[in-house]
Amino acid sequence: MLYIFMGQSCTGKSTVANKLKELIDVEVFAGKDYLRLAKNENEAWRLFYDKLSNAALNKDSSKEIVIYLITEKKQFNKISSIEDSYKVKFTASLDTIKSRFAQRMHGKLPQPVEKMLEKQYEEWENIKGDMNVDTTENNDIEKIARLILDV
Repeated sequence: MLYIFMGQSCTGKSTVANKLKELIDVEVFAGKDYLRLAKNENEAWRLFYDKLSNAALNKDSSKEIVIYLITEKKQFNKISSIEDSYKVKFTASLDTIKSRFAQRMHGKLPQPVEKMLEKQYEEWENIKGDMNVDTTENNDIEKIARLILDV
């Protein structure tokens, strides 16, 4: 089974993925983690793409489960041709995202970072998932994880 957790930073993707790791045997990749699969980036991507494709073909959730966390739209575009993945879009209000990101930066959100977050928000705004999770108000991570598993 292949789950694509997508959406901008600070929307809960990693938190839910970590909760799922506590509940079941799952392999989680984020961003360019695939580079550890080979010395050459192109070879690493090919191996990773094959791994994702094979996981997507396997609908038996008792076997291999892979979660790929995507925060950049260009990463999403690279895997959009993989059929049978289950895409979970994570979102939150822009103010919530800024507040969470500011906490990561010890309370200060520099103007360039704020602009980056606004741009990311716009990029993800019209992309839909098979499941859409808004974490603005919903912080029950275990409930979200179990909803995803029930699919």
